Formats: sequence, structure tokens, C-alpha cells
Amino acid sequence: MSRVLLLNMSAANATTQCDKLGVGISAIEGLSSGGVRLVCMSVEGAEKAREKFSSKILKGVVTRTRHRPTRPLW
Repeated sequence: MSRVLLLNMSAANATTQCDKLGVGISAIEGLSSGGVRLVCMSVEGAEKAREKFSSKILKGVVTRTRHRPTRPLW
């Protein structure tokens, strides 16, 4: 099972809702197509989040934004 969720909501809203559920967040990033990519700390937390955010889960192809530089910084 995956710890990644693609959600149609803001990062602030996703963080607040995960705090209320007691779900730890490993990483969160904005998507260029709108919404966020949320990586939970555990599979159990991801399952809780999937149940809570079932209507907000993005379906189909999602485009991520480049997060790292293309060449070294030094």
C-alpha cells in the first residue's frame, strides 16, 4: 500500500486536517495542476487520510513540479 495521496485541497488545509486525525506528514508539495501531493509517515496514517479525504482524492494524470535543481549548486 502506498503512503502517497494526491489531494484537491490546499497544503494548509491538508496539514490542519492531518493534525486533527493524528496522521504524520513526511512530505507535502504543491502540484502544478492544482492540489497537493501528501506523503504520510505510515501506511496506517495514509489509510486514515484516504477514508477522511475520499471525496478530495485526485483521479487521472497529475503533473508534478520539478522540486530539485537540474544541476549541482556548487
